[in-house]
Amino acid sequence: MKYLSLIACLLLTSLAAAGQRVLVVEKGNAESLLDVIGEANRLNAAKDAERLFILIPDGYYDLGETVLTRLSGHNVAVVGQSMEGTIIRNAPDKKTEGISRTAILQNRGENNYFEELTLRNDLDYYHAGEDGRAVCLQDKGQRTICNRVRMLSFQDTYYSDNDTCQHYMQDTEIHGTIDFICGAGDVWFERCLIVTEKRHPDGSGRNIIMAPRTSKTPWGYVFNRCTIKNDESVYHYGRAWHTNPRCVWLYTTLLTPEKLLPTRFDPEGMKISSNYFKEYGTMDAEGRDITPKSNVVTFTLRDHTQPYVAETIMQPDEARRYTLKAVFGDWKPAAKLKKLQRQSRRLRKQYKLN
Repeated sequence: MKYLSLIACLLLTSLAAAGQRVLVVEKGNAESLLDVIGEANRLNAAKDAERLFILIPDGYYDLGETVLTRLSGHNVAVVGQSMEGTIIRNAPDKKTEGISRTAILQNRGENNYFEELTLRNDLDYYHAGEDGRAVCLQDKGQRTICNRVRMLSFQDTYYSDNDTCQHYMQDTEIHGTIDFICGAGDVWFERCLIVTEKRHPDGSGRNIIMAPRTSKTPWGYVFNRCTIKNDESVYHYGRAWHTNPRCVWLYTTLLTPEKLLPTRFDPEGMKISSNYFKEYGTMDAEGRDITPKSNVVTFTLRDHTQPYVAETIMQPDEARRYTLKAVFGDWKPAAKLKKLQRQSRRLRKQYKLN
């Protein structure tokens, strides 16, 4: 109850002082963080609720084995002091491993915004058996924006778990080994840093970055002007999960292009072999175009049945179709991000979190 009283006091003070609804987490206090999220869920239960900011000072917020902390409120902005210094961490018991059981945060709200923080899932990946599915953000919401959010895990790090979602990520950093960007919906990744970790402790094995299961949206995953950093295990761009998987890589910078496997996409599918997997304008670290003129891949299921032959290199007219307006229609996430970023900077300064 003491935290709820503190929250109410901070909220009223903020409303009176700045006309902005704000909740402030106690520095380094994981219990306070959970209390504040719970209060935000209560205050912004309605989809038309006014924007509410949660401010999190730099600190280490250790949730232990707590999983699936739910953000069900709408129009909530979760803002840390800095991407490197605001760290929210959990460490699920490896016995509970699973894509829908391990997430640090499970977003269920609409129009929520995350900025300047790290989500770190410390499930014991290398000792979790065949799978080590440990999610940082399981997003069942709609029109989520992530701005400078770092997600640290190994398998299933980011999970867009809504068949009809539209989400946008900018200047965000995502780490992993296998299928670490996975799920459904239309998700645009702008200038994101994609970091592959060691598949096995000795660096052997291969990584697979994304595994989409596009079903009810037309575009799938769009990586635009992103950078792939790979120091150890070789990797594929991705593989098919099921339904109608779609993903394009536009103007991607490969820091170690020699580590990308020759087929570029994994030729052995999962539950389906057909897909729309494409790339265009791929560059090396010096900005030189290293896109192959052609890359024809024969995709099959794991049992090598149902071959599907596809060209994965886009033509210029195909690439020009991919714009924010085309993908998102009347939703303008880049403009909304700029506005929210200005507001959050002002609030961080007001609350001395700068």
